Amino acid sequence: DLVKTTSGVTFNNAAQVWNHTFYWHSMSPTGGGEPTGKLAAAINKAFGSFATFKQKFSDAAGGQFGSGWAWLIKDADGNLRITTTSNAGCPLTEGHVPVLTCDVWEHAYYVDYRNARPTYIAAFWNVVNWEFATANLG
Repeated sequence: DLVKTTSGVTFNNAAQVWNHTFYWHSMSPTGGGEPTGKLAAAINKAFGSFATFKQKFSDAAGGQFGSGWAWLIKDADGNLRITTTSNAGCPLTEGHVPVLTCDVWEHAYYVDYRNARPTYIAAFWNVVNWEFATANLG
């Protein structure tokens, strides 16, 4: 509720806690591969194929200027879309349902990847928690 109803310092703190918690759940040590079932079908419907989705999501994550997030969201019409937000931005504020996110703040990858964001994004696909994403799809 705070993410949806506040601004300023309260929003920034609430949204960053929410975004980071969602990000950690978007990954699993047993994740990776490709989605199955209804999520795979929804991705294929929206993007034509998983490979196209993966490329578009990776491009969005890599193209986010500065700090922020790449998101797979379900919009108000029930369609899957890829979007990005900067800083504490969160799709909840626009009435979207977050399905999956990748943190592209430098702190998410600098220790392991230095400034090689594309290498970090490629590694992200090895830990994506498709079960969590499927549950978020509804």
